[in-house]
Amino acid sequence: MGIMQATRHSEASETSESFTDVVYLSDKPELPAEMRRLFRQKKLSFRLLPPDEHEVLSRRPDLIGTAIIDAQGTDLSQDPKLGRIIESLERNNIGAIFLTQRIKQPVRSFSLTPSDSSFSMTNSMESISLDDLWACISVNLTQRKHQNQGIAVKPPTLRSSSERLWGSRMADESQPEGALVNSLTEQLRLAGLVQRDFLPSHLPNSEETQWAAMFLPAEWVSGDIYDVTRIDEQHIGFYIADAVGHSMPAALLTIFIKQALVMRETVNNRYRIFTPTETMRNLNTRMAGQKLSGYQFATCCYCLLNVKTRQLTFARAGHPYPILLRAGQPPQQLETRGALLGIFENAEFVQETVQLEAGDRLLLYSDGAESLIGHFDGTADMHFAEDLIEMNEAPVTKIIDRLMERAKDRRIDPAELDDMTIVGLEIL
Repeated sequence: MGIMQATRHSEASETSESFTDVVYLSDKPELPAEMRRLFRQKKLSFRLLPPDEHEVLSRRPDLIGTAIIDAQGTDLSQDPKLGRIIESLERNNIGAIFLTQRIKQPVRSFSLTPSDSSFSMTNSMESISLDDLWACISVNLTQRKHQNQGIAVKPPTLRSSSERLWGSRMADESQPEGALVNSLTEQLRLAGLVQRDFLPSHLPNSEETQWAAMFLPAEWVSGDIYDVTRIDEQHIGFYIADAVGHSMPAALLTIFIKQALVMRETVNNRYRIFTPTETMRNLNTRMAGQKLSGYQFATCCYCLLNVKTRQLTFARAGHPYPILLRAGQPPQQLETRGALLGIFENAEFVQETVQLEAGDRLLLYSDGAESLIGHFDGTADMHFAEDLIEMNEAPVTKIIDRLMERAKDRRIDPAELDDMTIVGLEIL
């Protein structure tokens, strides 16, 4: 089920037969851009509805997750219409969230572009960020699910590759195995949402750097994981790790990797930042020492950026090489040696350093996204994709946007299903 786009008021009274995560009640002709961006980032279906038409919600309340009432500039105590709306929502067990004033405040986001807008849900001067608003929405949706077994949060709109290939057909629940299949599917979907919570909630965009990311699992859960973390005022650590295979076993390993990959150590009141070689070695030691069943291993590329000097130091463990895009030059692979993670406790990892310049863009990607980057010939040379070569001068956000479109539009072969993750950096 795709995202239901916010409609004009003339269309808002139409009743949808699909589950809608958020109904946005407002007299405004359009949904605020930052709110639409939040819904799309969190893969929520949504609908814009005038307050006068709130009775539509009572026709099929089982198809509504939560309601947001944009009451900016309204005196709640003097507006009987809002009272009727609240009474109707409560009667149908639909949680309501009130927005009463806008403020200016940086917003945390792991999407491609940052926003400067945020919202307040009270009449006081205390503000609430979009992260807090998302938390309220999540709570309301969860409560609705427990209130009625027929209610379930809609799956992410950016569907997994396997869902786009096979469709989202439900099994026949009149048969015992059908009910079991649907239950397992729902558990996998919820596991995918939990896994996404381990991804960075925002990217550290600044005057020095611009970041972008693409995360497209092959199934509900992914064998890929990435992170971009500001270690201190001068350093940012970022990586992509790719557990062998995909689906649940690989996804569980990514959660272990997320917790085991440590970028610095603190002793008393002092800290020391680990070099990429140390980071890879420590992670490998923890993975190998865990004695994971099923011969599970992973690849990884970890980079440490000094935002002041623009020096990038990186180490890799069997992972695709990072790609450097520099104006006036062809794309370049940044090569270094390193064994797979989790096989040999004494594996060695070699780090390299490159001096970045203003305008440089760097791409980290998992092997599932290799088709978007290029392909290797019989001599192990990389032939970069025409799209990537054509975008050699483009900002990193546009590059990731374009690669995302290609990933969604490509024809999928069942044998080629794989997780696709890309992290992009631009030096401003």
